Amino acid sequence: MTHRSTVITRVHTEEGIVGEAYAGDEDAGLEEIVSIVHAEIEPNLVGEDAFAIERCWELARPATYNILRDRRLGLVACAGVDAALWDAVGKRLAQPLWRLWGGYRDRLQMISIGGYYGAGDDDIRAEVAELRERALAGLKFKVGGRSPEEDAARFRVAREAGGPDFVLAADANQGWSPAEAIRFARLVEDCDLAWFEEPCNWANDRRAMRDVRYSAGVRVCAGQSEYSAAGCRDLMAEGSIDVCNFDASWSGGPTEWRRAAAIALAYDVSMGHHEEPQVASHLLASIPHGLYVECFHPDRDPIWWNLVANRPQLRDGWLELPLGPGLGWELDLDFVERHRVSTGSCRR
Repeated sequence: MTHRSTVITRVHTEEGIVGEAYAGDEDAGLEEIVSIVHAEIEPNLVGEDAFAIERCWELARPATYNILRDRRLGLVACAGVDAALWDAVGKRLAQPLWRLWGGYRDRLQMISIGGYYGAGDDDIRAEVAELRERALAGLKFKVGGRSPEEDAARFRVAREAGGPDFVLAADANQGWSPAEAIRFARLVEDCDLAWFEEPCNWANDRRAMRDVRYSAGVRVCAGQSEYSAAGCRDLMAEGSIDVCNFDASWSGGPTEWRRAAAIALAYDVSMGHHEEPQVASHLLASIPHGLYVECFHPDRDPIWWNLVANRPQLRDGWLELPLGPGLGWELDLDFVERHRVSTGSCRR
């Protein structure tokens, strides 16, 4: 993917509060997601109490039951509504969500997702230098598309360019066999690997990831491919992961993510979040076992860097959480009008 598209969802309360959130990083299916919100979720929620989040979540959940369509479409639709409801609750209580959800910290380190193929060693060095210039704390580096030896050499270039205080994780996107993943991990064992994400092919990945953990002694991360807290629980129960990067926007919203986070605490598993900094920052800051917030380069995700008008400037790798109520983000409606693909006005 070379760009981003998303859906902005709004909920309106009788008191005149507007909860709004954007969710999803789909390059197709946006019209169907919007249709699901209006045709399947909205009729079930109109007239309900916005504070009854669990009830609203259950009333929206049937949108995910249609086995003849991609389940993720219904989950993204639910996620947008769930996040917008939480935003309305935070606004009604005049509190930011990271504080309502636990308030463990008020800032987090932010890392970028990159290291894509097609770049030579000099390009990798330039990418790391640019991230440093943008005050990002580190990089989640793509591997798994070449041999372990080739990718280990690429990874070493990034480590040397970033220096010892630069957070560096590896993401194989389920690209390798267990043996290949173990070989890569051993080749970079002196590179201070923050975690090894989705190292193994999907068909038997839970057992395979456990083998990688135990054989290579690396922290393994997965969860973004799960649709439920129960799926994340199984990863933890089978000893497959050290870090769970469950994605609220792909799994029904913050409500389900927080369930997974509660389970993770019992298993001594850290929580991450697959991209989506606009909601991930609140979720991760609210708990003691939250890790880094992830973002893309502005060319890949212009929405985070341009839609959020009050996005705080990074300082030495740290993102300060907003103090405004709810999600606390002010959306640039002129940016929306310039780039929207649906008809009608985005004005409230």
